[in-house]
Amino acid sequence: MHSRLLRKVIRIIVILALMPILLLFVYLIPFVHPVSTLMLKDVVTLNGYDRRWMPIERISPALVNSVMVSEDGQFCSHSGIDWRQINAVITDAVDGERMRGASTITMQTVKNLFLWNGRSFVRKALELPLSVATDAILPKWRIMEIYLNIAEWGPGIYGVEAAAQHHFGRSASQLSSRQAAYLAVTLPNPILRNPAKPGRGMQRVARVVEARARRSGAYVGCLQ
Repeated sequence: MHSRLLRKVIRIIVILALMPILLLFVYLIPFVHPVSTLMLKDVVTLNGYDRRWMPIERISPALVNSVMVSEDGQFCSHSGIDWRQINAVITDAVDGERMRGASTITMQTVKNLFLWNGRSFVRKALELPLSVATDAILPKWRIMEIYLNIAEWGPGIYGVEAAAQHHFGRSASQLSSRQAAYLAVTLPNPILRNPAKPGRGMQRVARVVEARARRSGAYVGCLQ
């Protein structure tokens, strides 16, 4: 009896572990529009959400470049994980210093698609191998496309098109370089930061991001 129950538990664990990998192959198909776990939570809690899928080729290049230089400068060169940043975080933890983020765009995409918010070693342990698998299965442009269409830009606002319409009253294809920078620097804390009403600190960071995005050139070549 116990052995039968154990086999069932193992079978369930294996299925749950393989499900994200199988979904990643489904997400290779361009017309498949994935949703995030937060979006599903909003549906279950009857809050609803606003998300309008926008293909990456129709998103303002200024926005794509701004998000890359702001969120993950090594996106084109790493394999899902920026190990130098991970090592720095581990060193800080060992030294008793405050934990800082080291999530790549790939890791954030994995978290949004399959996992949950909040910092925990359990989530990180799941996030790391899934990020490597995601980078191996999906091309860089598709990872970025999915990320930009499931990232949260405010309560119930998901994806860059809904964000652009909500905050600036225009399509993501028509964003100015400054508006793109404001949206990019909103991402780390979309609940508290408002790209349409940026404070002085947010304006200062946005100017830096805008300048770097303009100079990015071949730096963002993996999306072209």
